[in-house]
Amino acid sequence: MARKATDCRDAPSVSGCSLYMSGEEEELERAAVQHVVDVHEHTDSPELRAEIRASMKEPFPGT
Repeated sequence: MARKATDCRDAPSVSGCSLYMSGEEEELERAAVQHVVDVHEHTDSPELRAEIRASMKEPFPGT
């Protein structure tokens, strides 16, 4: 599997979160779901997971 990344700065956030994560797609999805539930107070759902997967992009070089 290819590495992917997600960046909280790409989505509007009341907290102004700047977390950037990268990893294999499955592990990134798990970590991102945990983060948005714990920090951004979203509810885990199939729709949330689909949004997270859709937001994944190629990581910055060296990450």
